[in-house]
Amino acid sequence: MDLRDAEIVDDFADAVIETLGLTGDELALLCVEVEDEWFAIARYRGEDEPRVFLSDVHAITSNSMGELFAEFAGVVPDKEGNGLGVRPAGDFELLSDLGVSSEELLELSMEEGLLPADILSVIAERLSFADELDRLR
Repeated sequence: MDLRDAEIVDDFADAVIETLGLTGDELALLCVEVEDEWFAIARYRGEDEPRVFLSDVHAITSNSMGELFAEFAGVVPDKEGNGLGVRPAGDFELLSDLGVSSEELLELSMEEGLLPADILSVIAERLSFADELDRLR
């Protein structure tokens, strides 16, 4: 789905619900990777409050969608670029009940040399939706 026209955080949920035709308590994960710089995973389930994990707050400052994900994660990015290193944010427990612990999610996010697409592929493999992710790329 195309998220480039999103103006507010709720636009992400609207796009997921509309695209997937969600009507009840289904679980949906929105996986976003941007220019080999960062990724985000948003989790939606029925009436539950949406949850999000953002791989690197520092990398999103030059992208309006990234700024929306930072807002979603409840953080303010450092627009001055003073942040060094990778700084994940949001809900680190986002996937714990599905089989990817917070420690694993953080470790993957901070692994030197792995691109966001690689990390999302590892997560998709662990959660058994790798074929679907590959089909959508």
